[in-house]
Amino acid sequence: MSNFDFLKQNKLFNNFSDSCIEAENGLGLNTVTCSILSRRALELAVKWLYANDNDLSIPYQDNISALVHDITFKNIIDEKLFKQIKYVIKLGNFAVHNNKKISREEAVLSLRYLYNFMQWIAYCYSDEFEEKEFDESILPAESINVLAVKERESLFEELEKKDKKLEETRRENEELRAELTKKREKKEENYSFEVKDISEFETRKKYIDLELKLAGWDFDTNITEELKLTGMPNNKNEGYADYVLFGKNGLPLAVVEAKKTSVDPRVGQNQAKLYADCIENEYHQRPVIYYTNGFDIYMWDDMNYAPRKVSGFYTQDELQLLINRRKSRQSLEHIFVNDKITNREYQLEAIKSVCETFEEGHRKALIVMATGTGKTRTAISIVDVLSDKEWVKNVLFLADRTVLVKQAKNNFNKLLPNVSTCNLLSTVDNPEDSRIVFSTYQTMMNAIDVTKNKDGNKLFTPGHFDLIIVDEAHRSIYKKYQAIFEYFDGLVVGLTATPRNDVDRNTYRFFEIENDVPTFAYEYEKAVKEGYLVDYHTIKTSTDFMDRGIKYSELSDEEKEEYENTFTDDGENLPEEIDSSAINTWLFNRDTIKKLLELLMEKGLKVKGGDELGKTIIFARNHKHAQKIVDTFNELYPEYRGNFAKLVDNQVKYNETIIEDFSVKEKWPQIAVSVDMLDTGVDVPEILNLVFFKPVKSKIKFWQMIGRGTRLCKDLFGVGIDKKEFYIFDYCKNFEFFSENPKGIETNSGTSLTERIYGYKLDLIVELQNMKYQSDEKYCEYRKQLINDFIEEINKLNTDSFMVRNKAHYVEQYSKIDNWTYISTIDLADIKDNLIPLFISIEDNEEAKRFDNLIYQLQVKRIRQDKTSRCENAIIDTVAELERLGTVPQVRKKQELILKVAETDYIKQADFWQIEEIREELRNLIQFIDPYMRPYVETDFEDTLNDVDEEYVYVSTGNNFSNYKKKLEKFLTGNLENVIIWKIRHNIRLTEQDKENLEKILFEELGNNKEYAETYGDTNIIKAVRNIVGLDKNVVSDIFYKYINDNRLNMKQIQFVKLLVDYVIKNGTIDMQKLTEQPFKNVGEVYDLFGNNIDLFKEIKEDIESINENAEKLA
Repeated sequence: MSNFDFLKQNKLFNNFSDSCIEAENGLGLNTVTCSILSRRALELAVKWLYANDNDLSIPYQDNISALVHDITFKNIIDEKLFKQIKYVIKLGNFAVHNNKKISREEAVLSLRYLYNFMQWIAYCYSDEFEEKEFDESILPAESINVLAVKERESLFEELEKKDKKLEETRRENEELRAELTKKREKKEENYSFEVKDISEFETRKKYIDLELKLAGWDFDTNITEELKLTGMPNNKNEGYADYVLFGKNGLPLAVVEAKKTSVDPRVGQNQAKLYADCIENEYHQRPVIYYTNGFDIYMWDDMNYAPRKVSGFYTQDELQLLINRRKSRQSLEHIFVNDKITNREYQLEAIKSVCETFEEGHRKALIVMATGTGKTRTAISIVDVLSDKEWVKNVLFLADRTVLVKQAKNNFNKLLPNVSTCNLLSTVDNPEDSRIVFSTYQTMMNAIDVTKNKDGNKLFTPGHFDLIIVDEAHRSIYKKYQAIFEYFDGLVVGLTATPRNDVDRNTYRFFEIENDVPTFAYEYEKAVKEGYLVDYHTIKTSTDFMDRGIKYSELSDEEKEEYENTFTDDGENLPEEIDSSAINTWLFNRDTIKKLLELLMEKGLKVKGGDELGKTIIFARNHKHAQKIVDTFNELYPEYRGNFAKLVDNQVKYNETIIEDFSVKEKWPQIAVSVDMLDTGVDVPEILNLVFFKPVKSKIKFWQMIGRGTRLCKDLFGVGIDKKEFYIFDYCKNFEFFSENPKGIETNSGTSLTERIYGYKLDLIVELQNMKYQSDEKYCEYRKQLINDFIEEINKLNTDSFMVRNKAHYVEQYSKIDNWTYISTIDLADIKDNLIPLFISIEDNEEAKRFDNLIYQLQVKRIRQDKTSRCENAIIDTVAELERLGTVPQVRKKQELILKVAETDYIKQADFWQIEEIREELRNLIQFIDPYMRPYVETDFEDTLNDVDEEYVYVSTGNNFSNYKKKLEKFLTGNLENVIIWKIRHNIRLTEQDKENLEKILFEELGNNKEYAETYGDTNIIKAVRNIVGLDKNVVSDIFYKYINDNRLNMKQIQFVKLLVDYVIKNGTIDMQKLTEQPFKNVGEVYDLFGNNIDLFKEIKEDIESINENAEKLA
């Protein structure tokens, strides 16, 4: 007798009825077998649905996860039932891949949920349906058989082999499928099926139980549920802790307070603390505190740290180590630093700064040190000190390139020879036996889910690493790989050579420190002054062609003939000039390269008594440019037999050998012509010349490149004659660019193409919420389709991945269509920050995606009425390339549209739907455009070298990293009753004497004029103070609330004025331009808000101007 016997009464269900009965009988063998077979039976039933229901479309993959998460499946399934289906799958996966026990309760719950799904199928597709309760009393008793992981995986693989291709099955049942689809649709008209479920309490418990098991906890041996405690502050003087986790010695390691899935777990913080108090009183050991709702987990080791969100529970060994450290961990106030590792004063200061930061209870530290000043050595000493003081055991070192990982591991091995290390990129090293693991970010992202220990359990658990060292910590790392830092719960030390005021504010936010105030900083200028780095001398020039391009009219007669032969197209058209942007990009002029190489050989720093150019890196634009530089050099200097200058990029086989030879003082090449390979990570102290033969827009990258030449080199020019400087040849006006753009322009390298596309799609979903689009059914349907795209992507996510599990709350929330009715500003940020980065595109057609990105960007800009000319021109240029492909049949079919876009102003006048038509019709044609269609062109026109400008010039790195700003803010906020500060806060103009007294405070007591200027530029000192202390709330209210109180404003205008009040209270002044930005833009544009009452806005504007004037003018 079986709960699933009812399935045998209908031949339709023969495909999966026996499997359901087999799963139930599997309980008699063991719970693991039952869980695996339940998942299997469910998979067969789901595939039967796809084969027999026309409303279901087979997704990109036909595995169980993809099938149940497909939008067509979710559209016909009850939401409660969907959650139960996911539980059966998740428990089955856990049973296959983990060497852990499954409780009988969990296996029975999986059977119950499988039964509910079978009841639903019978309800929808049977002619007769009888509702029945699941009967636990008839389930078989469990035997004591236990399956090892290999046996579990073998069972799973055997079952998978029996599968028939879903597409084949679907083709067999066309007539039956139509009939069954109608049957289900008819049942839906008077839907009365009730999904039976366990209580919300039990559901939440199952999530938490599974999380505990994933961390290796065992409910039979080291977890006690509902532990009775005495000493609670209630009438009974008692309470019951949901879970208490015990160590091998029988003492409590942690208490877990469980809240409902719908409740913020932080409401249980105090309750969990009281439980911890009771446990400590009874066991004389204070447990670590957890509180969770099954989705979000908070951890609180309240003897050392504030509460923090974590990605999962610590293992028993990890918690035991944490408890043990309460006694073994020593203070970092007095530390011993091994001077064989670090012996420079600033390095010791950096180590002490990090130790002080950790001693104070912070968990993150950021070290800013110029390239060549020993960041890695400093990190090694930090590991050595923290290990000696028993703060850390396992360490993770992350870098973004393989060569940096290898270098770091070699340095650690050399200076800490007794510590076991592992390069995760190597198949030889064993991470389980290693205390320090070295990895690239991408390798670690993959390793977290797949790396097992010798027992078959996950090795890299959330608490595995005590310390994470991040090499070259900057924004793109934290954006692209933030999942790593959200998953691991260790202390974090970031290392960067990027100057403090160029470090992105998001990086400072990640390290939970104030902008421009890293934990420690040692700047380039100071290192030069103290003799630890060398200075540089700049030689700046360019050529006429690089500045102005090649103009046909200015060439000689002989050159004009070459120009005509080279650039006349098939239609006999000849361009009047070649733009300067073509030079060294796709047009390579020999004389241009020749003149600049000759300048290098003439003025470059030399060794061997001035007979040989010193080690030199030339940074080239692309591979072809680099090859042309090398070829031209070999033509000019044949005496070096092709060995003096070598090309180094990823297209050169065995390029490592060239880099190795370049790194040896006595070996050639002397010149390495690099394309993105020697920008960072290659430390060759002998480098004397850097040649920027390409423009660089990123300030971070520019500093990294300059850092290749800053290192000291003893006896480079002979015994006792050391390296004192290096030369920078700037051929592309980089210094000029950074003098005009001090921050540079950072590329969006951390954002994938898929992220950008879905970002624009989300923007469209938000924009199309506007009332004006709701009466147009076409726009509503388009928005609905965009939402379905998002839900489909969310449902494709692998819920077993640590990255997805970390975002489970968002996945759960936004996989429901009801939560897409209105997307708020908070929703927008949540989806962009937490879900879109998880999306993985399976489309191989990258060219089509790039075209999509352009079109969606244009649509968003059009709706927002932003400038669109750049987007439009990019689309026209792309489609114009298709115009050349008239012989390709697929392209010729779209001839009319292509010609319209390429040769007219069609795109500039096109409406939303015409733009969408361009995307849909042409996206799949873009792949036919050969990216190398524009051939590389080589010419030899005579170029002119511009004036050569030689000087010592520095890229500004800001001030000396002092805490001037911090000191000033601390003083001002602590002295608000000072008469001068009081006046500034109360919108009262200062007298001349007041200003002199304020200058004395700012320029003498707290710092000096230079520090002020470096921190606040030329900002008026009164305004600077006002911006820090803000304006008194009552003063601001008196000024602006008169507009609200006299009933002249509508609701949106009132909202605008309230935002204005809040802003001025906080910032003290407001630039009028700010009113066109967020948060004011959320309410509406100023002229839209006050268009019918512009005089009223003029009054508000006058009040703003008065406030601003009082922060600058004297009484």
